[in-house]
Amino acid sequence: MQKIITFVLAQGKIPHTGGEVSFKKLKRAPHYFGPSVPRQYIIQREDKFVIKAYFPNIFLVETECVVQDVQSDESICLREQLIAACLQKAQEYGADVSLSEDYAIAVIDGYSQQELRDFVGDPSGLVSFLKSERFILHDAEVDHTMRSQLKYAEDDLVIVDWCGACLFESDGEEIEEVVELLQIANFQLLQYRLLDRQLDGRLTAIEQFVQIERQSIFKRNREIARAYREIIDFRIRSIAELDAIEREMKLIGDWYSARLYDLASRKFKLSDWHAVIRRKLESIEDMYSIVSERFSVSKLHFLELLQIILFFVLQVGWFILIYLEFRFYVFH
Repeated sequence: MQKIITFVLAQGKIPHTGGEVSFKKLKRAPHYFGPSVPRQYIIQREDKFVIKAYFPNIFLVETECVVQDVQSDESICLREQLIAACLQKAQEYGADVSLSEDYAIAVIDGYSQQELRDFVGDPSGLVSFLKSERFILHDAEVDHTMRSQLKYAEDDLVIVDWCGACLFESDGEEIEEVVELLQIANFQLLQYRLLDRQLDGRLTAIEQFVQIERQSIFKRNREIARAYREIIDFRIRSIAELDAIEREMKLIGDWYSARLYDLASRKFKLSDWHAVIRRKLESIEDMYSIVSERFSVSKLHFLELLQIILFFVLQVGWFILIYLEFRFYVFH
């Protein structure tokens, strides 16, 4: 049997309903596999859709459809329609799909070893499906894509690409578990992209503080003090979110599940996203130091100006006092 599984992940307000998905451990996974991955919760089953969630704020909409041939143009067209339907369903639940992750998995089971060899012998159609392209790709691109694969037994195979995967499972027993592991990798990618967008917005906002110099000193001090507090709060939240993303996944080792997750994370460039976010956090750290210094200098200038003003007030007071004493002695 051949089928297409598609899913979409997007940010939204998750209702606190639904039960935790019972994750069946892969035969080729460590005993600590369950506690080592983020947990899914089923929010609703609706027609052919399953609406799940990663608390506190990520929707996952999943659907599937049986096909005759996953390598056909009709299957590629169906894949796009299924993803569009998942996006629409996510919007109906209030998810923000302006920044989302969509993914399609071609699942093939109940085949013979010869049929598997036939599929792998001419994989151009599979690669076209993985990349959602209706034309035959160049051999170099096909070879590059086919290098991102993992085999455990003679009769199974997983090929992972940026926007799709192909799963061969002769008995079909572990399809759900492999699909969920790929969903988790997409979930982490979306988390990185969401955090990256927040950092971009914060960096832009901080750059605008150069305009504060043109304002009055009193307003400038208030604005810098507010910016100082916001940068501190945002920096703490961002570091906590990044640490949480890293902390949620503890699949380390040579187990099949760890190797599959490592294959997906390398294909999704998760380590590159992590490095980019770290650099932006360092930039915010530098700007935090600059704002802190500006706040201290600005406050010092304000106090110096206040001291000068008070000095002149004192001098005027002494002048008035001397003048009054002079008048008193002259007229009395």
